[in-house]
Amino acid sequence: MYEERLANHRAAAARLTRRERVISLSRLAAFALIVIVAFVRPGWLVLVPAAAFVALIVAHEPVIAAKRRAEAAAKFCERALARVRGEWSGTGDAGAEFADEHHPFAADLDLFGVGSLFELISIAATHAGRATLAKWLTHPEQTTADDARARQAAVAEVRERIDLREELAVLASEVAGEVEEAHLDEWAAAPPLLGSSGERVVTLLFGVAMAVALALFLATFGTQLVATTNPGNLDPLSRALTLPFVILLIVRVPLARRLHDRARRVNGAVERREPALALLARLLSRLERERFASPQLAALRAALERDGTPASKRIERLRHLVAWLDAPRNQFFAPIAALVLWSENVAFAIERWRRDDGREIVKWIDAAGEIEALLSLASFAYEHPQFATPEIAGGEACFLATAAGHPLIAESKRITNDVRLGGELRLLIVSGSNMSGKSTLLRTVGINTILALAGTSVCATSLRVTPMAVGASIRIHDSLSEGASRFYAEIVRIREILAMPPPLLFLLDELLHGTNSHDRRIGAEAIVRGLVEKGAIGLATTHDLALADIAESLGPRAANVHFEDQFEEGQMRFDYRMRPGVVAKSNALALMRSVGIEV
Repeated sequence: MYEERLANHRAAAARLTRRERVISLSRLAAFALIVIVAFVRPGWLVLVPAAAFVALIVAHEPVIAAKRRAEAAAKFCERALARVRGEWSGTGDAGAEFADEHHPFAADLDLFGVGSLFELISIAATHAGRATLAKWLTHPEQTTADDARARQAAVAEVRERIDLREELAVLASEVAGEVEEAHLDEWAAAPPLLGSSGERVVTLLFGVAMAVALALFLATFGTQLVATTNPGNLDPLSRALTLPFVILLIVRVPLARRLHDRARRVNGAVERREPALALLARLLSRLERERFASPQLAALRAALERDGTPASKRIERLRHLVAWLDAPRNQFFAPIAALVLWSENVAFAIERWRRDDGREIVKWIDAAGEIEALLSLASFAYEHPQFATPEIAGGEACFLATAAGHPLIAESKRITNDVRLGGELRLLIVSGSNMSGKSTLLRTVGINTILALAGTSVCATSLRVTPMAVGASIRIHDSLSEGASRFYAEIVRIREILAMPPPLLFLLDELLHGTNSHDRRIGAEAIVRGLVEKGAIGLATTHDLALADIAESLGPRAANVHFEDQFEEGQMRFDYRMRPGVVAKSNALALMRSVGIEV
């Protein structure tokens, strides 16, 4: 599907490029013809090439815009094909600004950065869409079973709708930069500069009165002034009709002085944001044409209307007010606009719009962003048809997976394992040598839990999982800037995990390996026992076989599993298959000898 769409978009872009080149050359020819005709036959005949030149200018912009959209659509399909082919790492949005080394699992599970889960999933262009997706991935503890099921229903509805995802991606790519740079949310929420209803009424009445007085002035004083240069010779009626104009001129000075600076700031602020508002209206208009059946998408679509008026129409009303600000720039209307306080009255109308509809902008942007996030999850599900839709269960914490694999590992290299945690069994102690697959197993369990609670497909044949918090100690480093050793950083993270309320999934890699074996044995048992007794489920890995005894001390609530390795022909080989029990052998000494270390 993506290949065909990509070919069509590339063909359209090439066709539009040729058309743009023809128009550009024609514009040059028309301009040259204007010069030639003006030089050879000056007169009305020059209007013919001039009209052609103007028509070509008008025709040029739509072609440029269409070409830009075709190129953006082609880029969308290129990225999609890269994801499908497993060539996506480094080509998409890494979500680096959402990375937090102190987060309880984001770095451990490779949620952000080059080659991350976020890069694989996200097709969102706006900050709101990207932030919503990042929130769903990083805060599973905030997700209820109903939340996850609602997202699953939304994802299922739009999973096959490539047209919608592509069109929104193209539109959102145009909107994203403008909207973010315009800071529309800050502008909408800023305190009013012209908030007094009394000032608004006075200014409006003054403008109407001045317009009437000016009309009377021009109809009387102006007419008679043509006939006489002495205003004292005006008849009494003319002088009486002129008096209101003079009084209003006097009143205008303090009123304009009071309002001018604030009105200028109001009008300047909205004029700077008008291009962003126009693009946002286009994006919202596209969403407003959709009708959704799933409750979450239907609710988001409903949020784009108020009192039956779509958000895009409300923005258009504001854009009409902004257009009125151009009127005083007309040299003939400018004097009249100044007299009737035109710009000040328009500023009051803009502030009224901001009061009535401005705060809705944040809601509209957030709704569009949430739809973008759901479309990202739907795109992930569509591009991985072999992945399963998980069952979101209630009750005590559980993770029951058949053939679970890591979604960031290419399908050709991915090895899957069955993992069952829940009910009586709360803990798996995973033993084995380095590089045998222990850490990958932890990440597999964690990342599939995150995917399931986000509302999309999981890398497994089947998965039954409950909403729960996640805490991991897998990729812990020392910190020179914070003066913390790796061991200290690890125990701080473990303290945070112990403080998390159940339901909880914990993933502990090489538990307390930075201390001596005696302290490690006592500390590790206390940690996992405390987690199990509070109702958490999880995995703890070790290559210290002494720690495998912990499973026996916890009885049926814990079990040992292991990964094996084979040392053959001077090389270590792994099959990455999880097996029951404790690992029976170690090839560490053989490996050291193979690299020339005498042991």
